[in-house]
This record gives sequence, structure tokens and C-alpha cells, in this order.
Amino acid sequence: MGSILNPLYTAVSWVIITIHGLLAPIFGSSSGVTWSLSIIGLVIIIRIILIPLFVKQIKSQRALTALQPHMKAIQTKYKDDRQKQSEEMMKLYKEHKTNPLASCFPILAQAPIFFALFTVLNGIGKNPPVKHGVFTQADVVNAAQAKFFGAPISETFLGSSSTTVKIVTVILIAFMSATTFTTQRQLMVKGMPKMDSSNNMMLQQQKIMLYLFPVIFAISGVNFPIGVLIYWSTTNLWTWGQQYYVIKRNPTPGSPAYEELQHKKARKAGTVIDGTTIDEPRPEGDVKGQRQQPKAKKKKKK
Repeated sequence: MGSILNPLYTAVSWVIITIHGLLAPIFGSSSGVTWSLSIIGLVIIIRIILIPLFVKQIKSQRALTALQPHMKAIQTKYKDDRQKQSEEMMKLYKEHKTNPLASCFPILAQAPIFFALFTVLNGIGKNPPVKHGVFTQADVVNAAQAKFFGAPISETFLGSSSTTVKIVTVILIAFMSATTFTTQRQLMVKGMPKMDSSNNMMLQQQKIMLYLFPVIFAISGVNFPIGVLIYWSTTNLWTWGQQYYVIKRNPTPGSPAYEELQHKKARKAGTVIDGTTIDEPRPEGDVKGQRQQPKAKKKKKK
């Protein structure tokens, strides 16, 4: 297994040590700021590389949304035949070139990198430190001394008796879980079209992810080195911001965010005359909220 992941160990350690080399003259080679920013820099590079996957994820999600009526029809038609239902669903996905698991692509793509980073940082936490990738022994000894808010970046919640380490890890784990939950909830509340929740596969999948992923992070986070928690907290924050931008600027048609954007565009499209906005004329009899149109006043002759 180690030989298979050796290229990833090399890539991850090379990116970290390169950024570290650029920041060391500013903050110091043993500084926790230098090593923490090196890990954050790794996140930024990886997430930029994964942007095409994110775009594919968005397209697939929107294609699935458009297929909801067809999916529901298949579920109703073959409700007593699970095998036939699955076959028809797969045929539908194939015809429209979409994949229900596309929402997991960015996470799955990061998994090997995440595991490589875990191994590299876990090696730093050994006594004596163990090097991986392009790290030298001097590098891992140096990194083992680096601290994030007073806690060594190579320490874990379960592997340390330090109160500082436990406090920092709990805060980072809580942040990871919170950002995961809010990102998923943001998608469900603002980014998805209103649909019937009964027997809806996509909505059920989103609900499972809403509660399952934060729990996974909370349980598994106690085994992660602080450096890995920094990595995952940063990538969660990136995901939240990236999704917020897409929902705000290019929302899914039919979603609450899309309706808000259309209303905003409609308001901006109003013609402004003498400081007064002229809205579209309302049907006769629609008195509620009706704006009185400005009328030109005739000046009296002196």
C-alpha cells in the first residue's frame, strides 16, 4: 500500500515544503504559522485543481433535478419490482449522461490526498519523527516543533495528555462539523428546487449527508493530527464559500435562490425617472401595493 501511495506522499510533502521555504524567511522555519500556512496553501492548490470536478458536480445535480418527474414515474410504475426499478433508473441516468453519486466526486478525489497528508503528519508525530516523501529528517524534526495556538500540529486528541492539544482539537473538530452541516443545509434550503419529499431519492440522499458527515467528522476527528484538522477545516470553509458563490450568482432554476435572483433582476430592470422607479403596470383591480404613477402638474399662469 505504501509503494502505491509513494507518489502522493512525494506530491503532498513537496507542496508543503515548497510553501514552507517561501514563508520561512518571514515567520521562521520552526514557526507554527509557517507550517499551518503551508498546509492551508496545499488546500488552496488542491481545490483550484478540483474546480472542474466541482463544475461537473453542479451540472450533474441540476440534471438530476430535471429528471425528478421521470424518476418518480419509474418509482411509481415499478414500485413492486425493485430490480426493474433499478434497471430503469440506470437506463435513465445513462441516457441523460448523469450520475447520482456526482455530489461525492470532490470528496472522493480528495480522499487519497487526505490519507497521504495524514500519513506524512502522523510520521512527524512519531518519536523519533519519521519522514515521508521529500521531507528530510531535519524537516520532520522541525515540523514536530511547530505549534498551532500552542498545540503541536503533529499531536492528536487521543494521543496527547496536553489540555491545550485537546482544546484546540475540539475547537477544530467542532468547526469541521459545523461547516459541513451549514454547507449541506445551505444547499438544501437555498440551492435545491422545491420538490415533493415523498419517495425522492435525491432529497433523501441530501438529508443523509446533512447529518451523517458532521457525525463522521466528530467521531473520526479525535484520531487526526492537528495539521490534518487544519487541512480539513480549511477545505470545508472553501467548499462553503464556493457553494455560496454559485448559489448566489448562478442558482439552480426553480430554487429559492433562483427566485430571489429573478426578483432582484426585475427590480433592477425598473426605469428610473426623476428619482422615481416606474414598475410594470398592474392588472386593473389589483389595488394592494399599487404605486401611484407620478403625474405632471400644470403650472398656473401668473
